[in-house]
Amino acid sequence: MSDDFVGFTFLTESEAPTWYLKAGETVFKEGDIATEFYVIKNGQIDIQLGNRLLDSLGANDIFGEMALIDSAPRSATALAKTDAEIVPISKKQFLLLVSRAPTFALDVMGVLARRLRTTNYAI
Repeated sequence: MSDDFVGFTFLTESEAPTWYLKAGETVFKEGDIATEFYVIKNGQIDIQLGNRLLDSLGANDIFGEMALIDSAPRSATALAKTDAEIVPISKKQFLLLVSRAPTFALDVMGVLARRLRTTNYAI
């Protein structure tokens, strides 16, 4: 994510509940049912498939959004690489954000497109 991208910062500045994680804690596992996606307030979250590291994410990055969009089980596991604070965003909140701010949907699609491009380059 570029340093000038601030598309998800507002989600961490709200009065939304924050989850506090210790390094090594699991946020979700591959195959879990998705009920929310997450914004990283601070710390780092690793996204893994088996023992393979897919991505390491930091402050203001989002993760877990794909399962909310297609209603499929989680496609990877998310683990706290460091102590971290994350803000869960429910599917209801997600749909409200998309309906009130169409650019929010474009920001999420931008994240998905970047991740797909990264995967394509890795193949």
